[in-house]
Amino acid sequence: MFTYLRLLLLPFSLIYGLIILVRNKLYDWKVFKSTAFDLPVICVGNLVVGGSGKTPTTEYLVRLLSNYKVAILSRGYGRKTKGFVLADEKATAATIGDEPMQYYKKFPKITVAVCEDRVKGINLLKANHDVILLDDAYQHRAVKAGFTVLLFEFAKLKNFQFLLPAGNLREPFSNYNRTNAVLITKSPSPVNIVDQIEIRRKIDLTLDQRLSFSSIKYGELIHLFTNETKVNIGNNEIFLLTGIANPKPLVEYLSQFSSNIHSFEHPDHHDFTVQDIKVLIKAFNEHPAKEKIIITTEKDSQRLLGDNLKDLLLNLPIFYLPIEIELATKDKITFDQNILDYVANTKRIG
Repeated sequence: MFTYLRLLLLPFSLIYGLIILVRNKLYDWKVFKSTAFDLPVICVGNLVVGGSGKTPTTEYLVRLLSNYKVAILSRGYGRKTKGFVLADEKATAATIGDEPMQYYKKFPKITVAVCEDRVKGINLLKANHDVILLDDAYQHRAVKAGFTVLLFEFAKLKNFQFLLPAGNLREPFSNYNRTNAVLITKSPSPVNIVDQIEIRRKIDLTLDQRLSFSSIKYGELIHLFTNETKVNIGNNEIFLLTGIANPKPLVEYLSQFSSNIHSFEHPDHHDFTVQDIKVLIKAFNEHPAKEKIIITTEKDSQRLLGDNLKDLLLNLPIFYLPIEIELATKDKITFDQNILDYVANTKRIG
């Protein structure tokens, strides 16, 4: 059924592809303005809709650039506000979005802001910062980023992908040619040589571009309200609440610790409702297991802290699971150095 639906949508994908082609050409020919800046601007993005690991990659760059005054500028997907908003102690997932909220809570020494107009956002931030990180802005060509990191999820590279709406590609696959670095995310560790060769053949980069592999590194469970850590899941009955694009890697990881996982899956950036949480709690309370736990992702946890949901969850064993990216040993030095060199060599004018 799904395959037939894709076929029916193919004509619309062709129209969409033509629009994207014309739009990109207009930027290439300088008919549409693309603004460059006199400070380091690093863009983290992808070619597909959701689920490629932009958030942990952005966090990796924050840690890498800890000696600089860094600002993250995001669109703030899913927020209920408009325009430029600077994260502060009053910020919530509703005012700035779940991912920016995660950055703000995790990295108190950096600036986090959201704005649909990235040019405006950078202009408001540039005077007081050394580096601007653009989260999910590969298609935002109104900004000419000085360095781009384009992400591809390892498992999805093995399949042929269609343009929207028949598939998940935002623009043609060949448009990786605009990037400085390609990072393959959610890879097995290590990546076998056959897969490496196949991927490098599929993503045919120039000598100036670099391709690296990374995998997911899971942290310790952290209680949603008390920040208490939990090292051992044991043989708990797991109730997994997600609103992310691809929960499969998380389910696979948790399956190592428990064969009893009850998944409550919702679309990416889902705005959890009281009814959603009541369904979860009912299943949790009615299950006879003595050892049981509710687990969610760090990104999803930001949307569970609103007063209407917090009261429902307050007395339950609910934990979120942080993740990081871990670059392959042979790739890490080169990847890191390319970023650091770009930032060090990009000087302000005047």
